[in-house]
Amino acid sequence: MQISSNSTINPNVYASANQSLARIATGIELNQSSDNASSLSIANSLLTQSNGYSKAIENTNSAIASSQIASGATNEQSKILDNVKEKLLQASTDTTSKEGRDAILKEIKSQLDQFDKIASGTNYNGQTLLQKSATNNSASDSQQYQSGLKGNNIIESSGVQSNTSGLGLTNLVNQDSATFTATDARSFLANVDKAMNGLNDIRTDIGATQKQLESANRNLLTQQTSTLNAASLFDTDYAKESSNFSKQNILAQIGAYGQAQSSNVNQQNVLRLLS
Repeated sequence: MQISSNSTINPNVYASANQSLARIATGIELNQSSDNASSLSIANSLLTQSNGYSKAIENTNSAIASSQIASGATNEQSKILDNVKEKLLQASTDTTSKEGRDAILKEIKSQLDQFDKIASGTNYNGQTLLQKSATNNSASDSQQYQSGLKGNNIIESSGVQSNTSGLGLTNLVNQDSATFTATDARSFLANVDKAMNGLNDIRTDIGATQKQLESANRNLLTQQTSTLNAASLFDTDYAKESSNFSKQNILAQIGAYGQAQSSNVNQQNVLRLLS
C-alpha cells in the first residue's frame, strides 16, 4: 500500500527568488543565458568594450602625463638659453673687462651644465624623455602610445635630443676662458639662436603630441560613457527585484509551512487508518 500527501511546493517560487537574489547581488539584470541569451551576449559585449575603453583611457592619461613632464622640462631649458644669450650679449662688447668676461663664461657653463642635467634627469616611470638615457645623451627612441581599442590606434612621438650636444652647443661648453674674447662671444650668439630654434621645434612636437593625446582621451571618454549608458539598460532595478525577492521569499515560507501542516495531518490520518 502506498500513501501520498499530494502536497508539493511550487519550485518556480524558489527559482524566482534565487534569480532576484542574483540580480541584487551582481547589480546586473542578466546573469545567465536562461535569463535572455541574446541580450546577455549584447550586455557582455558592451561591458567588454567598456573595459577596453578604460584601459585605453589609462594609456592616454599616462602618455599625457609624460608629455606634460617633458614640456615642463623643455620650458626650463628655454629659460636657460634665454639667460645664456643675455650673458653672451654682455660678453660681446669690448666694454666688458677680461675678468668680467671670464666670470660670464663661468656662469654660462654652469647654466649649460644645468641644461644637460635637466635632459638626463627628466623621466617618466623610469624612462628618460629628453635623451636616450640618464647616461647616454644621444636621441631618445620614438614613442608609440596605444590610444584606442585596435592595434592601429597609435599616436607616435619623435625621438628627442634636448641637450647641449643635440642642440649644437658643444663648442660653447668647451670654450677655454683664457681665449674667450668679445668676438668669440658674438660668434656663439648664432649657435645659441640655432639651439633655441631647435628647442622650440622639440617643444612644438611635444605640444602637438599632447594635443593629439588629449583629443583621443576626450573621444575615448565619450565612447566609454555612451557604452556604459547602453549597458546600464541591463542593470538591476533594485526596487523591483527587492520587492520581488521579498514576495517570493514570503510565498516560499507559506508553502513550506503549508507542506509541514499537510504532512502532520497526513501522518495523523495514516495512524488512524492503521489502528
